[in-house]
Amino acid sequence: MINNNELIDKIKSYNRFLNSDSLNKAYNFALEAHQNQKREEGVPYIIHPVAVAKILTELKLDSATITTGLLHDTIEDTNVTYETVKKEFGEEVANLVEGVTKISALEDKASEDSKAENFRKLILATSKDIRVLLVKLADRLHNMRTIQFVKDKDKIIRKAKETMEIYAPLADRMGMNRIRDELEDLSFSVLNKPARDLILERLKFIKNNTEDTFKSISVELIEILKKNGITATITGREKTPFSIWRKIQNKKISLEQLTDIIGFRVIVNNVEDCYKTLGIFHSRFSTIPGKFKDYISTPKINKYKSIHTAVIGPKKNRIEIQIRTHDMHEFAQRGIASHWKYKSSEKFSELSWKEYDWLRDLVEIIEAGTSPEHYYEFTKLQMFQENVFCFTPKGAVIKLPKKATPIDFAYAVHTKIGNSAISCTVNGRQATLQTILKNGDLVNIETSKNASPSLHWLSSSATGKARSAIRKYWQDKSTEYSKVTEKNYSSTIEVDLPHKPGVLGHITSLIGLNKGNIVNLEIIKRKKDYLTFSFDLQIKDLKNFTNLISQIKQSDLKFKIIRHKQKKNAFIRRIFENFKRN
Repeated sequence: MINNNELIDKIKSYNRFLNSDSLNKAYNFALEAHQNQKREEGVPYIIHPVAVAKILTELKLDSATITTGLLHDTIEDTNVTYETVKKEFGEEVANLVEGVTKISALEDKASEDSKAENFRKLILATSKDIRVLLVKLADRLHNMRTIQFVKDKDKIIRKAKETMEIYAPLADRMGMNRIRDELEDLSFSVLNKPARDLILERLKFIKNNTEDTFKSISVELIEILKKNGITATITGREKTPFSIWRKIQNKKISLEQLTDIIGFRVIVNNVEDCYKTLGIFHSRFSTIPGKFKDYISTPKINKYKSIHTAVIGPKKNRIEIQIRTHDMHEFAQRGIASHWKYKSSEKFSELSWKEYDWLRDLVEIIEAGTSPEHYYEFTKLQMFQENVFCFTPKGAVIKLPKKATPIDFAYAVHTKIGNSAISCTVNGRQATLQTILKNGDLVNIETSKNASPSLHWLSSSATGKARSAIRKYWQDKSTEYSKVTEKNYSSTIEVDLPHKPGVLGHITSLIGLNKGNIVNLEIIKRKKDYLTFSFDLQIKDLKNFTNLISQIKQSDLKFKIIRHKQKKNAFIRRIFENFKRN
């Protein structure tokens, strides 16, 4: 276990604004609070919060977040209160610790609630300060590293699934690739150990056979770049077992096909050198079609930047290459955590917060939704799709996922615009609202006060925000409509009832059970074996009426439905009235 002095030295290596006394105090406070507790593996409990703080230190986070890492279990698992933490360490740390405590309390109820409901609670708990989520990710990462010591096997599987479905995707969405990869791999080892072992065996075999090849190709690539005046660092890019498994599942290709490509990561000094490097490699080696992606000009939705390509390299080896700057590499490893620069203070800049408006969008979708499964689907759409960038007539940039339509564009501008959209123009030409938008499209939405969104738009929209707004509009309308108008349907049933006790009571009970109201009852025919009864009914729900008819059929009674008796009677009455007047 790392001690407090080692932890402080690690933080000082990147954060000169650290208050050592405050962190020392937090370390000793946690040590005292957890002194009589042990983890499931039998070690002192303090090892866990210190390990969480170490993970946060590796992400180079600020001292408030690391202090929270040390104290994150004190309110939940000890006698320490929010007020005590606030008094000792200030309101900022107390709020962060309380936020993490709320999420931990939600996890304990995970078996009771659906995956979607837990996801909703997690997002709402972290929406005020994203550092709460960063501490929770570090907490989950250490817990997954020690998952094998948990005695409850059902709990192990539940935690692994939860990590794979919620925490790993959130780490990915924040650009924290290293944390995401480890969370996925640890979960994969629980959920599908045989597949993981098979892939690891193959990777070990490949590494042993390609180690010399990798070194010789690296040297050759560096020499080529040097001759062209570019200084670069080249490292290997090892795929994780889970990423390989996912590609096998999605692309339906064999393990051998996927693992015979050697991966290289080329890190250069600036963006200009990235494109020069690409040009050098493409002019010297044959490219593999369909493998080029420029995430520098069009970053991924989680802000990841890099150029990806694949070529037939030296000695006819198939190689994949990622080209990026040092800053891009730093972001790819640490994600949102790389925004803490520690130039003038250790505070996270407001401009950087604005890049994470997706979290606010998720909260908006969640608060608007009524069905947990729906908003889970919509928030996943909102989180993980690639982008196209379109423009409003005034030149504002609207970021949308690929395959987005003007419907998505309208809702991205404002929900009211989406709800009242009737048509649009794309690049000055009339287009349908279902048109697929491309990068750089200029979109103008035409609206009408009397318009309303169509439910058919759900199949044409690609964003969670649009789908959520359309569903909410019609849910609100249907509630409003059902309150204002309650329809009453009238019908008459004529039934032949045999001369047996209880038969009439049976029919009237069926009518009552199906929420029918008997307005009038009369005997219209008398026979030796049966009586024909006429029931005038008032019904509010046609489904109940259908159920009533099927139940009468099952009773083996002869009956018929008179649909327009009242209209017929009204017509006869008018004839008699005219006759009397004449």
